[in-house]
Amino acid sequence: MSKLAWLTDIHLDFLNLAEIQAFAEEALESEPDAFLVGGDISIAPLLRTHLLLLDHYWQRPLYFVLGNHDYYRGSVDAIRRELPAFLQQHPNLKWLPSEGVVALSPATALIGHGLWADGRLGLAEKSAIRLSDYVLIEELKDKAQKELYQTLNELGDRAALEFEPILRAAAKKYEHIYALTHIAPFTEASWHKHQISDSQFLPHFSCHAVGEMIRRVMSDHPATLLTILCGHTHSEGEVWITDNIFVKTGKARYGSPQVQEILHIEVE
Repeated sequence: MSKLAWLTDIHLDFLNLAEIQAFAEEALESEPDAFLVGGDISIAPLLRTHLLLLDHYWQRPLYFVLGNHDYYRGSVDAIRRELPAFLQQHPNLKWLPSEGVVALSPATALIGHGLWADGRLGLAEKSAIRLSDYVLIEELKDKAQKELYQTLNELGDRAALEFEPILRAAAKKYEHIYALTHIAPFTEASWHKHQISDSQFLPHFSCHAVGEMIRRVMSDHPATLLTILCGHTHSEGEVWITDNIFVKTGKARYGSPQVQEILHIEVE
């Protein structure tokens, strides 16, 4: 039996060093074999430092995706371009999707991608919501509404193109796939305070392009179960999208990171 600790939206930039150490030690109490961290680890200037701290305290594989906050005060393209060289020096730090399909057992695999809220659901471009993303991320700031939503669409489409071959490869080989994401790929998984997010927030909380891709791929593999572990909205919920797509959305609170769940994987 292998044990994986799933966490999301830990926002270490809200903690001081002593608080990060206390959190890391508490997360070790269940003695997991590896950690899954579903994005919003930190902000761009502190991301590497906080990854190194977790690596120092945990000393075991840490599979992670990036969330929108991880690009705050930075650039999406720059971080994605520069991160691989940094990770080569730290073998326990494993960024999804660059790890591809990770075998957890002969029947079970892990894949992942941070995705992006692509602005297509709910009121879409008519939403009056302006997230901090649209001020603090280089590719999104200083854009008029139409140009902003074009960029969000492109980021969602890019995520779908990057994630699809990995999902297809896993679905061909494994009975059960865990997919670690930050953004929920479906409206039904975009929980906020025990309800689905309203039409103003949905454009900013879900990735429609990836959701449609997942439906297509999994319809070709009805005997394969896909369990998606996402976050972003800071509210928990569970939903079956189809007979073989199940989504768990993790809860979070700034300044109080926690383990969402311990996953038990049969390895024989």
